[in-house]
Amino acid sequence: MADKYQSNLQLLKNNDEELLNYLKAKFPMFHNSNFFFRDFQYGIRSFLEKKEIKASYQMAEKLAEEMANYYEAKDQFLKINHQTWKINKQEFVTTGPGDPL
Repeated sequence: MADKYQSNLQLLKNNDEELLNYLKAKFPMFHNSNFFFRDFQYGIRSFLEKKEIKASYQMAEKLAEEMANYYEAKDQFLKINHQTWKINKQEFVTTGPGDPL
């Protein structure tokens, strides 16, 4: 289990930009928007499934914790509380005003 966890963690770290772009396509993720832990956890699980890797709920939770720390260290996630971050990624700035509907 530890080997599988480490290999999945390394895969996520090696593909950190791809993961963020995947999450942006799946969730409302914009520069300065809030992002929640459960969305991150399920997004990671879905990302791994797209790569044909099964991850349990518990493993996805641990991976989300580690990757959150990783993105915090890169200043891409700014911690608000234990389950919420503010996205700090200039590439995710919206160009149009608000909801078009």
